[in-house]
Amino acid sequence: MSPNAAWDTDGAGESDSTLIERSLIEPELFAALFDRHSDEMFRYTARRLGPEIAEDTVADLFLVAFRGRAKYDRVHQDARPWLYGIATNLIARQRRAERRRTKAMARVAVERPSSFHDGADDRLTAERFQPKLAKALASLSAAERDLLLLVAWANLTYDGAARALGIPEGTARSRLHRVRSKVRRALGGVNPFTVEPLEPQHG
Repeated sequence: MSPNAAWDTDGAGESDSTLIERSLIEPELFAALFDRHSDEMFRYTARRLGPEIAEDTVADLFLVAFRGRAKYDRVHQDARPWLYGIATNLIARQRRAERRRTKAMARVAVERPSSFHDGADDRLTAERFQPKLAKALASLSAAERDLLLLVAWANLTYDGAARALGIPEGTARSRLHRVRSKVRRALGGVNPFTVEPLEPQHG
């Protein structure tokens, strides 16, 4: 079952913060938060763990979020950093699966023929760097990898990534600078934020 097939929705147009607050009285309104963000959470988690594990992980993510919604800091209108923080904690329980997936990505050889269509050049560049990027990610500590991928793959701001990880924004900035330099060296000077790693191909 796809993770976006769970609840019916209501509360369209309201901020995440408002939906969470209202759901304390009307629990069914939490469905709107699920429908709003579950696809994004699934894509991110699948990239790190694979789609099979990601389905269960996203289901657990929103269960944890629902149970802990009373503690949400409603000053933040966007709940994505909070949800990514929960996702990061759940991914941490699956480090072995993530390592297997990263190693599989590192072994992918670029054997498919060149194609000529919009975006082909970008795709070939990503294919060329995928094994190196996967190896570079595998060499990072868990904390470094979490921070890098929250910014590079989840597109969180420094502040959002810091909130997701429960660290000061200044710490996130300085740590990310070091991590980016480390990965850039591993890629021969290429900026890891501009190379979009591809997923292994499945038949």
